[in-house]
Amino acid sequence: MSRPPTFTPPPCAHARTLATRRGRFAVLDARPAGEPHGTVLMLPGFSGSKEDFIALLEPLAAAGYRTVAVDGRGQYETEGPDTEEAYTRAELAADVLAQAAALDTPVHLLGHSLGGQISRAAVLLDRDPFLSLTLMSSGPAEVTPGQRERIKLLSDTLAVMTMAQVWDLMRTMEPPEDVSTPGNRADLRERWVRTSPAQLVTTGAQLSAEPDRVAELAAVQRLPLHVISGERDDVWPVPLLDSMARRLEARRTVIAGAEHSPNTDRPAQTAAALADFWDSLY
Repeated sequence: MSRPPTFTPPPCAHARTLATRRGRFAVLDARPAGEPHGTVLMLPGFSGSKEDFIALLEPLAAAGYRTVAVDGRGQYETEGPDTEEAYTRAELAADVLAQAAALDTPVHLLGHSLGGQISRAAVLLDRDPFLSLTLMSSGPAEVTPGQRERIKLLSDTLAVMTMAQVWDLMRTMEPPEDVSTPGNRADLRERWVRTSPAQLVTTGAQLSAEPDRVAELAAVQRLPLHVISGERDDVWPVPLLDSMARRLEARRTVIAGAEHSPNTDRPAQTAAALADFWDSLY
């Protein structure tokens, strides 16, 4: 779970609802002072939300980019059905295409972790709405065995406990320093309990069984690609991300001092690397 430093957006951003042909999605929409160089659509990871990108919004606006961070269906402030069929990879990818269409301009697509694999699926359905694709801490196929065990444990627990009960259980397993430092724990709890358990169970299963689709993505014509991560990652090992970038012939960026969430670990450095990539395409 990414832990954003705050759930309060900067002055350049406002929370709103994005109306699309597939329903309404909660977003944070950050705009530069002048005409934007481009528009970015950002998808969060497993158990995450649009707030995971809050620390990127101001520096990206200063660099001239409009950034729209979205809660996917069943994530935090975007409602979703209770049925697992609503969260198949094809359904979530179709949502991304609808979000891009609603923005009414070609977009730079960025997905963090699970969001990267959903982004990949959207591009493979229809490349046309996208100026580029950035995969942030998102690997070529299934997550590590240790992560698969954690996902299975969560799915089994959600079968017999509520989201609020699971949150309380997770707190008992946190290191003492995390328990003793409240921070924005109330916001994190609120996000957790408002996330659809069906979404978590279904997308968790996808992360545990995702096939390697790197060759398919590499074959997408004229799509600039960027693979960015921290220097450590316990979901997909960094050497695996390095290899994926080579297979994709993608730009590769490693953010020093960051782990699985460079967007929250080192936001200034991450925003600079993202803007540099997008700037290079104009």
